[in-house]
Amino acid sequence: MPSENFPDVGDLLPDLPIATNLGAARLSNYLGHQLVIYFYPKDDTPGCTVEGLDFSRLHAEFLKADTQVLGVSRDSLKSHERFIAKHSLSFALASDPDEQLCLAFHVMKEKSMYGKTVRGIERSTFLVDTQGVVRSAWRAVKVPGHAELVLAAARSLNA
Repeated sequence: MPSENFPDVGDLLPDLPIATNLGAARLSNYLGHQLVIYFYPKDDTPGCTVEGLDFSRLHAEFLKADTQVLGVSRDSLKSHERFIAKHSLSFALASDPDEQLCLAFHVMKEKSMYGKTVRGIERSTFLVDTQGVVRSAWRAVKVPGHAELVLAAARSLNA
């Protein structure tokens, strides 16, 4: 039975189907390259937009480090397409309306918003090596400087 922190460092990436703005795929399609998979609450909200722009700004550097970037939220593919077009994001976004990926990565949490308890995605990022092993995991992410931290970790795997 997976732990509360699954997948954690040293765990194998679960091979799940994904629906992205680039088409249907599986997480195993990324094997052979490093992968940053980051979970965010909602398209086109302030923190999620800054995070997406930060990963997009550094996307060429991630690619130089043989690292693909994949953003995941519960938003629809249509919402993702608008988000990508509006902000010129340069990497794929996966739609997870049934929360299959979110539940596999244990990123669904009870959160307080405007005095009410709501269930939503806890901003989290995972760095996976070329063999599909999780090498770094960040939970309860704060956006400022996060993409740079993840890029440094991705580069260190190539060193």
